[in-house]
Amino acid sequence: MKLGFVTAILPELSLEELLAFARTEDYDNLEVMCWPVGPAERRFAGVTHIDVIGFTQAKADDVNSLCHKYGVGISALGYYPNPLSGDAAESSQAIAHLYKVIDAAKLLGLDVVNTFIGNDHTRPFTENFARFREVWPAIIRHAEERGVRVAIENCPMYFGKNEWPGGKNLARSPEIWRQMFAAIPSGHFGLNFDPSHFILQMMDYVKPMYEFAPKLFHTHAKDLRIDRDKLNQQGIFSIGWEVPKIPGLGEVNWAAWIGALGDVGYRGTISVEVEDDAFRHELEGRKRSLRISHHVLRPLIG
Repeated sequence: MKLGFVTAILPELSLEELLAFARTEDYDNLEVMCWPVGPAERRFAGVTHIDVIGFTQAKADDVNSLCHKYGVGISALGYYPNPLSGDAAESSQAIAHLYKVIDAAKLLGLDVVNTFIGNDHTRPFTENFARFREVWPAIIRHAEERGVRVAIENCPMYFGKNEWPGGKNLARSPEIWRQMFAAIPSGHFGLNFDPSHFILQMMDYVKPMYEFAPKLFHTHAKDLRIDRDKLNQQGIFSIGWEVPKIPGLGEVNWAAWIGALGDVGYRGTISVEVEDDAFRHELEGRKRSLRISHHVLRPLIG
């Protein structure tokens, strides 16, 4: 296994600066964000460290030369929109850009793109799943033709009571994963698994590693602490009792989770994702969060 981090946490750094920082801090890989250039509609979105619009083989060669210069690889390209949004313009734009990210991965010689399935939280599951069956087979065929695997993160993307219970990402549970992979039985369609999202949902985050081992294309390392006082006051159907933390400062048992990854033969990247408010306000704090995460995870990975 290799240790990496998601570049969204350091948006003010260039790709070369990120590679230099990763080398200095003993990170093996970067998950490079590829949002369209422009303002972000939510936090941690809108970060562009590789602009895939008009991306050419020459530009890909330049990126790979930088990686070689610093001895740091790219584990995946990342783009996390809502392809199943109820807003037709948002949906079509997300799908079109996702195709471009897949194309860029091929030019770079990469085999993983990380993203979301999407979800229209105003519609029931059955309607969303029917839309998934309409939209996603073509995306996966496009990836297959380019030798790229699409890894879906399991974040429910639930931000408030008005989005209960579906959130903005369909792929939130093993029950739904089974239906997804049965509908699109492709070796290029899998998971970018983050255990913190199962802590949020009060679910076992170790056992699924064994059932879905062939689908583990990529992983995220983000932690979560549950504010039990708020939970006891508000109940499980509220929001605000979940506190994103960096690895080691929440409730994930990283030794158990990484041990399970080793059991099932996972040899990919564990990519640190920082959404911890204790560190996010200043650049030096975010850099420090990656140093702490490294100290927690590197001894477990080697």
